[in-house]
Amino acid sequence: MEDVDEFSASTVIAWLMYTRETLRHLYYNVKTTPNVNILELCGRHKLEILDLAHNSISGVEPNYQRFPCLKSLSLSYVSISALDLNLLVSACPKIEALELVNPEIAMSDAQVTVELSSSTLKSVYVEAISLDKFILEADGIECLHLKDCALEVFELIGKGTLKHFKIDDVSVIHLDIGETVENLEIVDISNFTIIWPKFYQMISKSSNLKRLRLWDVMFDDEDEVVDVETIATCFPQLSHLSLSYDVRDGALHYGLQGSSCLENVLVLELGWTVINSLFSHWVEGLLKRCPNLKKLIIHGVVSEAKSEEECLILANFTTSMIELMRRYTHVDPHFKYE
Repeated sequence: MEDVDEFSASTVIAWLMYTRETLRHLYYNVKTTPNVNILELCGRHKLEILDLAHNSISGVEPNYQRFPCLKSLSLSYVSISALDLNLLVSACPKIEALELVNPEIAMSDAQVTVELSSSTLKSVYVEAISLDKFILEADGIECLHLKDCALEVFELIGKGTLKHFKIDDVSVIHLDIGETVENLEIVDISNFTIIWPKFYQMISKSSNLKRLRLWDVMFDDEDEVVDVETIATCFPQLSHLSLSYDVRDGALHYGLQGSSCLENVLVLELGWTVINSLFSHWVEGLLKRCPNLKKLIIHGVVSEAKSEEECLILANFTTSMIELMRRYTHVDPHFKYE
């Protein structure tokens, strides 16, 4: 009832009191006066999924307000202190999935630090959070997704179980996902500034990597250029590769130096933000390096006001793609424009 400005607290409490013995899933997005204490009402019962929005949580008592069966916890636009957040996660001994969306983290100190610890967490999604330090200790984590966050330090302490790592539009000065990343299968980085040597050192041991996406990625050092040869030699098991076309100061990121092939790549996604006449040559060069490719997806950005030069580039690109696909009849082409 998010469209309702305010709802009767007594009615909400009555609903919860009546259903809490059998309740498995609770999606709660309603404002009441006074605030309803969901933890006190629904703790110690059989709740497995709790999706809480536009609420406040304070004074968590993990020994009393326990959720013995809870597997999934989602907090959106919830006001909670860093300590209470950690206590709440600790009060869920079977938790597997945690989602934090734009939480209001109350802190007594000047530095905003969140420390979370769980041995059962498998999936963590964090969106629209601004912190000085975020430390996540999760021995069994498999999926980590950070989106639209501003962090000075993010540190993951685990035991090398991470399989899926995604970053989208995140500002972070120090990023550490641990030294044991051999189990990584998916790395998806977009709208992010990378210090490539550190990042490369972090994921270069991920020889089992199946999917790699580097999209609208900025490199901290202008001299850093990541070529296809590096990708091919480090990640021989890649089956899905996504790269956005980027030329800066005459240097092409994801250039075609070297001769190593991406033998296992079956799906190739390529795109541009600003297209030029070299894009079709780059696409052709990558096709040659993927001998077993089955599907090619081209993503393009087309401005509303197109100059004559832009129209000519697009026309030439279209002609090039038609000619190219005649030579690569085994590849299924798709085009997505925005």
